[in-house]
Amino acid sequence: MNSQFGLMNLWNQGDIVTKAVAVMLIGMSLASWIVILIKAIDVIKYKRLAKHSSDFWHSEDFATALQKLGKDDSNPFRVLALEGREATAHHRNTKVHLHDTLDVSDWVTRSLRNGIDEFTARLQTGLAILASVGSTAPFIGLFGTVWGIYHALMSISTAGQATIDKVAGPIGEALIMTALGLAVAIPAVLGYNDLVRGNKFVLTKLNSFAHDLHAYFVTGARVQSGGTEAIVVPLKKG
Repeated sequence: MNSQFGLMNLWNQGDIVTKAVAVMLIGMSLASWIVILIKAIDVIKYKRLAKHSSDFWHSEDFATALQKLGKDDSNPFRVLALEGREATAHHRNTKVHLHDTLDVSDWVTRSLRNGIDEFTARLQTGLAILASVGSTAPFIGLFGTVWGIYHALMSISTAGQATIDKVAGPIGEALIMTALGLAVAIPAVLGYNDLVRGNKFVLTKLNSFAHDLHAYFVTGARVQSGGTEAIVVPLKKG
């Protein structure tokens, strides 16, 4: 037996605008949850790779160090190491291009920065969806509420009765649209903030790794912090 109140009654009694708003909110909710799940898996993966990136420096040579990063082409730390090596070799072996007027330090810096920028763009893919859902879903739900209350009052006016039992049901159902809007927006906002924090952690590790790579390719050693000064440490020989 169907209830005369609730979501089903709201759907059955709603017009095309009410139904369109409800479908839009459901679609936004699905999109935001898909983005949250996919990006959360990516962040967990990159955090794990970041924690193992220090193993790169505990190697006899660059080839052995590269093997420790695995063979996954989506590993940003491996990509940076390869780009740095290729940039260094390219700069040293060619003398006919304008970029050869740059010293090797500037050239390696440019190559590593391009790699980080490309990864950053890929890492932030989908966050705009969460930001859009989080900022617009409450207003879409509020629009559905205003539209529902308007039609509820029009129906009551037509019936000529305005008792509490006639008003409470339709208006209460209309207010559900506001609750739906908030239910869609809150997970999107929380997911966005959590993913931004995760991305910031990964990018911090990646920038630190790129700094060490730059020092290694330019000077043959890795830069480490030691007190107030930077210490240049050769790649481990055993």
